[in-house]
Amino acid sequence: MVEYAITIKDREERNRAAKAIVAVMGYLNPQLQNVTDFKHKLWDHLFVISDFKLDVDSPYPVPSKDAFHAKPQRVPYPTNEIKYKYYGKTMEKLIKKVSELEEGEKKDQVTQNVANFMKMSYLTWNKDTVDDSTILSHLDTISKGKMKLKESAQLNHTQALLALNKEKERERREQSGKKKKHKNKRRK
Repeated sequence: MVEYAITIKDREERNRAAKAIVAVMGYLNPQLQNVTDFKHKLWDHLFVISDFKLDVDSPYPVPSKDAFHAKPQRVPYPTNEIKYKYYGKTMEKLIKKVSELEEGEKKDQVTQNVANFMKMSYLTWNKDTVDDSTILSHLDTISKGKMKLKESAQLNHTQALLALNKEKERERREQSGKKKKHKNKRRK
């Protein structure tokens, strides 16, 4: 149909043929009616099918062949390395910010909280026990020596953190199960 429309000499008749082709395309693809600007897409498809040779009055701007075949620019992906992947990039940024705080009680408390969170993250991903000295060594490395725990400070106990992780996993599974049951009820 499109090849025939290209050969029509009379512009009025060619426009009517193009509108008829777009109507048929819409009729054959009813799922496109839910898509935003579906008429615009159909007209664009008409020009693509005709290899941009069809000369008609479109209700939308006619796409150019060059712009249509142009490749998108490459998306620059971050290439920064994460030294300890189980803590994540956000934790590294947090440690950098905390290490810039003035020395004092507030920084000591935040450092304690960060170290406990690091231990919890480590245990979440490694599912093993971890010695506090490992966490403190990682904290020292990431903060470049600017964050230190007081000698009297102690991190949360490993067993308590593992129990907390198991509890969160159980709650997540229960929520997932409830959602599945709800979907199954709606289907019936």
